[in-house]
Amino acid sequence: MKKQIKEKIQQLKPEMISSIVDCVKIPSVISDATENCPFGENIDKALRYTLELCKSLGFKTVYKDGYYGYAEIGEGEELIGILGHLDVVPEGELESWEFPPYEGVIDGDKLCGRGTQDDKGPTIGAIYAVKALMDLGVEFNKRVRFIFGTDEENLWRCINKYSENKEEIPNYGFTPDSKFPMINAEKGLLQVFLNAPGNSDIELELGNAFNSVPDKAVYKGKYIEELEKELSKLKFEYTREEDKICVLGKGVHSAVSDSGINAISRLAIALNNIGVNSNAIKFIAEVIGEDANANNIIENCQDEVSGKLTFNIGKLSINKDKESIGVDVRIPVTYDKEEFVKQLVEKAKEYGLTYEEFDFLKAIYVPEDNFLVKTLRKVFEEETGLDGAPHSSGGATYARALDNCVAFGSVFPGKPKTEHQANEYISIEDLTKAVEIYALSVYELLK
Repeated sequence: MKKQIKEKIQQLKPEMISSIVDCVKIPSVISDATENCPFGENIDKALRYTLELCKSLGFKTVYKDGYYGYAEIGEGEELIGILGHLDVVPEGELESWEFPPYEGVIDGDKLCGRGTQDDKGPTIGAIYAVKALMDLGVEFNKRVRFIFGTDEENLWRCINKYSENKEEIPNYGFTPDSKFPMINAEKGLLQVFLNAPGNSDIELELGNAFNSVPDKAVYKGKYIEELEKELSKLKFEYTREEDKICVLGKGVHSAVSDSGINAISRLAIALNNIGVNSNAIKFIAEVIGEDANANNIIENCQDEVSGKLTFNIGKLSINKDKESIGVDVRIPVTYDKEEFVKQLVEKAKEYGLTYEEFDFLKAIYVPEDNFLVKTLRKVFEEETGLDGAPHSSGGATYARALDNCVAFGSVFPGKPKTEHQANEYISIEDLTKAVEIYALSVYELLK
């Protein structure tokens, strides 16, 4: 059966790629809500498109008020869940993209565009993995349900609505929203604003999302000459165009913010050094600086299961009325969130900043001897010859939404993670291999 499954996936491959391209062409970034589209019309279009695709492939589908939808196949008491999300982060500066972000361009082995890796490509790939089993006449004596979210990149109101509506919760499952071999432990995810009244003579509006380390921070204003000298002194990379300076960083997902370079932090450090008056600037420069592990707030916060705490300045807004810092924190799985918040509140207060919680997702941990973990590990190791021992992550995958759920792929070890970055892409060869692994995993879970 293994050979037949792989042959069927190869047959479905052109259709699968075409379906991903069609979905990528929908710019499903959150926008203003309308009466029937809580996260904007484009996200609703992506949801409806995916459900129509599933229906055409033979699934039963349900659409729920623009918040979520699901597609199901099979019979039986047990429910296997596969969770994916159809919303994407903003594309950022178009000049940074080699190809337009919403065209789904195929460049050699690369399928390029926003959402190709996070998470439209892997989600649609997993749909075709199950479709391969359906075409081969595999008996679905358990039900398989794809749950499609629409607000994963923001507040998870989609999956929260799924729970509020008392929809059936899968017995176990996975999300193709991370990397192989498997993520069975995820840090607590805390997103907050640190606010103060406006008292500065500068204005800034920086950053696109909590969960992206900003790779650019633009300043326009009267301090431009002093700022340029200080940036040069600090050896911080920047560009200048007449009345504008752009501080350059290295954008990465905030789950690994200590591997990036935060352009907002670098701009704040330089502005603080030249004496710009701002509570927010002073806090960023003096408390955080370029330490993405926030040791000045809580020293050496880490554990053996999930590693170090990370702290990302994702947004900064300063105007005459208000100053606001948008912060994303990934807290180790064994550490108490409230203890960290207490320390952060105290430190922020020293700089005249008040704490406002925006969102929190609790940590998860599925032990290595769990049936689900052992099954997925077995398939991965057989198909790749690699060690399938599960890892921990600071990322927020949809695995957090359910009990007994893990993140499983789709990025292979040693391959680049391009999610949330300009020129996001997925390797077609790697995606096809991931789809084979998904198909074989579902086949094993059905036994």
